[in-house]
Amino acid sequence: MRYLIDGHNLIAQLPDIDLSDPDDEVKLVYKLRGFSIRTGKRVTVVFDGGIPGGVSQSLSTGRVTVHFAAAERSSADHILLGIINKVKNVRDYIVVSSDREIRDAAEKRGILSMTTERFKNELVHVSSSSDDKDPNPKLTRDEIDEWLSIFGDDDTDE
Repeated sequence: MRYLIDGHNLIAQLPDIDLSDPDDEVKLVYKLRGFSIRTGKRVTVVFDGGIPGGVSQSLSTGRVTVHFAAAERSSADHILLGIINKVKNVRDYIVVSSDREIRDAAEKRGILSMTTERFKNELVHVSSSSDDKDPNPKLTRDEIDEWLSIFGDDDTDE
């Protein structure tokens, strides 16, 4: 299952991230990485106003893909609609947006959709339920590789 998320719509629902924060997108991406690791779900998140636009190689990981709409030439809604229209296996996606036009386009193609408020509740639930888990969880090789790709491997021979 892959979530296709309207990033700024979701940020507006979160109590601990503010749209006026210059790092709001990065903070959301980190939350989505944690969500993805805990649930095993893949996430594509789309934001308005990227320069120059496109997939962010520095923020994307194996499980989370981050798109920025090119400033002044595109919008998150335009990119979301494009992805929705190109999806081959509609049963593999859930669209998350507060924008009724986006959710309607998804549902017209047979893709499940939900509001960002509903997804926020899932995000909070997954985060809070993981707080009760073993503080030293066992990671899979894929999870270890993903964390190493994010933080690097400081095990160097000198």
